[in-house]
Amino acid sequence: MEAIKTTELTKNYGKARGIIGLNLCVEEGECFGFIGPNGAGKSTTIRTLLGLISPSSGTASVLGKDIVAEKTAILKETGYLPSEAVFYAGMKVKDILKLSADLRGMDCSREADILCERLQLDTSRKVDELSFGNRKKVAIVCALQSKPSLLILDEPTGGLDPLMQREFFEIIRERNSRGATVFLSSHILTEVQHNCSRAAVIREGRIIACDSVDALGNSNAKRISVTGQVDLGDLKGIRDLKEGSTTSFLFSGDMNLLLKKLARGNVSDLSVSEPDLEEIFLHYYGKGGDES
Repeated sequence: MEAIKTTELTKNYGKARGIIGLNLCVEEGECFGFIGPNGAGKSTTIRTLLGLISPSSGTASVLGKDIVAEKTAILKETGYLPSEAVFYAGMKVKDILKLSADLRGMDCSREADILCERLQLDTSRKVDELSFGNRKKVAIVCALQSKPSLLILDEPTGGLDPLMQREFFEIIRERNSRGATVFLSSHILTEVQHNCSRAAVIREGRIIACDSVDALGNSNAKRISVTGQVDLGDLKGIRDLKEGSTTSFLFSGDMNLLLKKLARGNVSDLSVSEPDLEEIFLHYYGKGGDES
């Protein structure tokens, strides 16, 4: 069964762009990455899937349930971690965790205690007194304490220090190994690279690539660094050009044409290397995608 399936899912905000014609399939039990720059449509997609906002057109199902007709049933089986969590002022952490469990009609106290210990979260403090990172820990426990079959994580590590980030992903990998489906939305590429098997890239509200993380990381582009005087002219296939004493760029064009161009110049040093994953995804991101 598909844990998440969308068909031409679209959400418009009047004249503003939301998401456009999303076709997405996340298999049950996989850890799936959802990658894009801030404002690309990641959070809009998640809120639409959870029934928090209504789609303008298209269809989608989560855990085999329609996101419009069965959104309450979906929420019962889903652990949602928003990018920014807001809690009732004046409440203690322990009371927020209990309220979250009570809303599901469950006793999650044992699992909550385990998670709080691992994340070093003091439940006796009021949320008003907490740093952004500690408020994120509260949201993590709220999302995970019921042991949901689907975890939807929207920019989950914001505010967490490196040690807590490592512990958080260790917990997520444990849940995934026990069968939970993970939908990880992030603009931090290493989070997806290290934890997901497949990923989709979203830009300006549209999915522009979807494949295994390894396949998305494969590219014909090379990182070229040239020291000396060169005139690249109108050579096609150049992007991310940085000029100076050493000219550096990503190149995915005809290597023979590039070598002919370089031969006409005065080259004192040349290096060709594989680009890192972030450089490859910058190709997918391109320009734009900065609208909210």
